[in-house]
Amino acid sequence: MTNLPRPEDVTAAAGLNAPPRRPAMAFAGREPALRRLRDALSRDANVVITPAADAPPGVGATELALQYAAACRDRYRLIGWVSAATAESITAGLAALAARIAPGLGGTVRTQVAAGWALSWLRAHRDWLLVLDDVEDAELVQPLVDRLDTGHIVTIGRRAGLDRPAVAIELDVLDPDAAAGLLMEATGGAGRAGDAGPGRHRDREAAGRIAAELGRLPLALAQAAAYVGETDTGLPHYLELLRERPPDMYAPAPDGGSAPPAAAAAHRAVARVWDITRCALEERDPRAVRLLYVLAWYAPQEIPRELIAPDEGGDATAIDAALDLLASYRMIDRAGAAVVPHRLVQSVLRGEAAAADRDIPPGRDTALDWLVRAIPVAPAANPAGWPLWRRLTVHVEALAGRYGGGAKPAPLGMLFTETARFHSAQAGYAEALACWQRALDIREAALGPDHLDVAWTLTRIARTYRLLGRVPEALPPQERALAITERLLGPDHPDVASVLGSLARYYRLLGRMAAALPLAGRQLAINEKTFGGDHPAVATALGNLAGVNRELGRVAEALPLARRALAIAQDALGPDHPDVATALANLALTFKALGRAGEALPLEERALAITEAALGPDHPDVAVRLGDLAATYSGLGRPGEALPLEERALAITEGALGPDHPDVAVRLGNLASTYSGLGRPADALPLEERALAITEAALGADHPHVATALGNLASTYCQLGRVEDALPLEERALAITEESLGARHPHVATAMGNLALTCKALGLVGEALPLEERALTITEEALGADHPDVAIRLGNLAGTYRTLGWAEESLPLERQALAIAEGAFGAHHPDVATALGNLASSYCRLGRIAEALALEERALAITEEALGPDHPDVAIRVGNLAFTNLQLGRTDEARAGARRAYACALAGLGRAHPTTEWALQLCRDLGIDPGTGTSPDMA
Repeated sequence: MTNLPRPEDVTAAAGLNAPPRRPAMAFAGREPALRRLRDALSRDANVVITPAADAPPGVGATELALQYAAACRDRYRLIGWVSAATAESITAGLAALAARIAPGLGGTVRTQVAAGWALSWLRAHRDWLLVLDDVEDAELVQPLVDRLDTGHIVTIGRRAGLDRPAVAIELDVLDPDAAAGLLMEATGGAGRAGDAGPGRHRDREAAGRIAAELGRLPLALAQAAAYVGETDTGLPHYLELLRERPPDMYAPAPDGGSAPPAAAAAHRAVARVWDITRCALEERDPRAVRLLYVLAWYAPQEIPRELIAPDEGGDATAIDAALDLLASYRMIDRAGAAVVPHRLVQSVLRGEAAAADRDIPPGRDTALDWLVRAIPVAPAANPAGWPLWRRLTVHVEALAGRYGGGAKPAPLGMLFTETARFHSAQAGYAEALACWQRALDIREAALGPDHLDVAWTLTRIARTYRLLGRVPEALPPQERALAITERLLGPDHPDVASVLGSLARYYRLLGRMAAALPLAGRQLAINEKTFGGDHPAVATALGNLAGVNRELGRVAEALPLARRALAIAQDALGPDHPDVATALANLALTFKALGRAGEALPLEERALAITEAALGPDHPDVAVRLGDLAATYSGLGRPGEALPLEERALAITEGALGPDHPDVAVRLGNLASTYSGLGRPADALPLEERALAITEAALGADHPHVATALGNLASTYCQLGRVEDALPLEERALAITEESLGARHPHVATAMGNLALTCKALGLVGEALPLEERALTITEEALGADHPDVAIRLGNLAGTYRTLGWAEESLPLERQALAIAEGAFGAHHPDVATALGNLASSYCRLGRIAEALALEERALAITEEALGPDHPDVAIRVGNLAFTNLQLGRTDEARAGARRAYACALAGLGRAHPTTEWALQLCRDLGIDPGTGTSPDMA
């Protein structure tokens, strides 16, 4: 979805309310706290409801907020309720809130996008109440609270001490009179006005003693009152039942662990109540008891009805009746169709199993089976299942934590696998990696270290490392996966080919092209042997091998591979298949590497058309194709035609993935580059700054993509004349690249070259020289002495030599660079023209002007032939040739060249571009008007 409604334009339906449950009918002893809450919010103060220092859980903090929300619902247009136990639950809760406000956001928008939309809506509107429940870590909610100041926020939790000023309402157990009054009110005893007879007196006395037995804990009291009401048992009889179950019969701490005295006492109180209630439930509906033991293993948050008893689908009515029965005894709460368990009740039931030291605690494996059955399949291709996934992930995490040490059941591994896929579909790669690792641990323990399922999981771990930008860490699991797969299936199995292809890709990303080449070649050989020469898998392998050859500078060898890959894909899949678009894009890249951008253009136009038709105009892959096509237009000197494509690509990516996705940063960088190409660095600057902020926030401060964003921003600073601001960015980019990819990666050489250029712009030529020399050494070692990138490094180093006045020393470097470019691309490539121009510059410095002239003329002819007579690069070549002619005293030729250079730059780049200004100044230096050829009026 690319056209998300603007939050400020969406009005929530009046009375939109999303509490976790209905408030209790009986509410006693908290009236002063409720008044204080109401008064604080009427002053627009934030409120923190928290248990007192030594108070146990179950004192009714959530109930207080529920009572306020119910009493003041007419005051708010929206009341939102978000579990803030974890960062994931906060995000999921905000996403669910967005779907309530704008139902169209429920199933087709990534969780992060929907959550961000909800935040924007809250910031744009007033008259809302947001309750952040279950807060355990104030640092998780502090950023959220800081961003919201247009409504009311109530935070509930033991550790909810926030930096932002807030009214604190501390709750403890009820005082004796209030506790007894709550029991009387809840059981109907308070309703007999004027009844002062012996029965009321006995009830009041029993209520006081029950309250004392249960530690005056509101949750336990409410459950006791529910039992009395449901069974028509008098309070005195309930007191007898309690005394038959003294506290020392029950485990002193939750789940067999240690706990403060108050928490242990609360646990025992609820355990006693549960023991009594269980007997009644067993008589009425044993199924209810079994259900509760299963629910005990999930998180103490909303449990979707879809999760409960999926194996008894035909008895849905009976299951709902059992859940209603549990709710009537206050063992659970109902929130619409969903169930909200009580944390203390869950702890008690799990504690029973711990105390009994059972190998298989009751309900736990059933809870796992329910989760496995309930998760929506194929999360990447099934956005309709995302809302349910958001509600289930917290229960996956909670249940997994209940298994402790030792062997884990196989279904738990499968559950982690599917959860990892969901997180990957949401671009939550860090969360996905943790799930894949846990799935691997379970599978290795169950199947041994050499099972195919282990190898498959290792490949997913490697892929996730790559998505996180941690490519060096992807190698070990992928190499191990290859070893396992080869050992079990043999060296020529197609699954081995798939693993080889991925491993080759990681080597390519690490700059280890020589290591990638034989792997890609072997992948192709296996697929050809297995499937024949015309299978789509062969096309994929050909594309991979072409890419490796292209990056090795062996572009001429890449071209027939890319052409064959396209032919196979078209024949096997039809002309309109998305894989054909991929093959077209790969072939276009090869043509561009050969300097034949004009031949790439129709391929990329067709790739875009196929992708739009197959996936729709708003798919992220369409943005990729638009970006490719825009880059080709820019390469052809047509940045004006690239600009709307880049703008559309950015809009699609933001709409599909949200404003904070790393792919949005890529689109911003591409658009900024187009602005820079148009001579508009001031327009590029905010885009580069936003791209850097997004990349750092999404991928971490040390990700290689952050280095790229830093380098782009530094380049824009240089264009704006802010070279001193660029220098620390280039230095940081170099440090990140070295740390993340290793000191001998080709990208390190690129970062060094960029830093050297900035140093030279600052006059720090002595500091630039060792950077250029080391960059050359790295590139030669990584890519070979004949790689085109070596020519670039040689040219840069030669330029530094010339700046230092060492023109004689620069000559052999320029000649070597020219030989490499001609050997790699042939005699008519634009990079050959660049090398010729650089060599001409050195000849000029040495006074060998006639030799320089011949090189400049050849460079111009190549550039015109490759890029067309009106390309901006032609303006540079013509201008350089004009200057050389001037040095030879050929004034007429120089003036004609200057005039043409200005006209070409003006047409392609506009009046404000630096190249146009340079050409104009050349004209003025020659004493001509660039428009007429006459002497200009210099006044």
